[in-house]
Amino acid sequence: MTIDSHAHLEMEEFDGDRDAVLGRAAAAGLMAIVTVGTTIPDCEKAVELARLYPPVYAAVGIHPHEVKGIDAGTYDALRVLAQQEKVVAIGEIGLDFFYDLSPREVQLRWFAEQLDLALELDLPVIIHDREAHAETLAILRQRKGRLRGVLHCFSGDAAMARECLALGFYLSVAGPVTYRKSEQLRAVAREIPAERLLIETDAPYLSPQPWRGKRNEPVYVVETARCLAEIRGMAAGELERVTEENARRLFGLGRKKSA
Repeated sequence: MTIDSHAHLEMEEFDGDRDAVLGRAAAAGLMAIVTVGTTIPDCEKAVELARLYPPVYAAVGIHPHEVKGIDAGTYDALRVLAQQEKVVAIGEIGLDFFYDLSPREVQLRWFAEQLDLALELDLPVIIHDREAHAETLAILRQRKGRLRGVLHCFSGDAAMARECLALGFYLSVAGPVTYRKSEQLRAVAREIPAERLLIETDAPYLSPQPWRGKRNEPVYVVETARCLAEIRGMAAGELERVTEENARRLFGLGRKKSA
């Protein structure tokens, strides 16, 4: 029994068979899935999926690819969405200097502002960081001791992992840990303290090795757990149990929101 701490069930890739996808996840023992918005329309859809499906929870935020389109009404919309039942985090937010689909100065501004929104709303954050490790850490250091959250699909080195942990963050491991050339990631994943470790799919992206190149879905988190348990010298069931507890603790899954 485990939790997929980061998927995108709201995306159109699942529109044709979402019920079947969730059925396969339940049959494999997944207890919960956090579906993570990247635009206002997708956040609205994520919140609605959380309302419709008991195992699904939602996060709301604007992805760095999309922040170029933020306007004056975006934060009002996010505040309203964030107060809905079963919304458990602000995300997916962060920096992506690999694709640079939004100007870097715009990414930096809106990342910082969305972090501050999470502080205002007392919610954890789900952080995207691609080829922007130094800049991500610099922004997080400015809020040391105040933020809580997770670096999703962690791609940094051991030194970055140690600093993120020192800042109080969790680190999440996804399908790339199963890839043959991911030696650095496996080395880092081996050393993450068990109490700060999460697992995810990032579905529909980043399928584990047996399904690489095909659409990812939450059930495949079981393969990531199996590989990660082997790397760490743990039983797969124990790793699933620990990461489930961590996800519940970070996101407050199952906890009723205050009025």
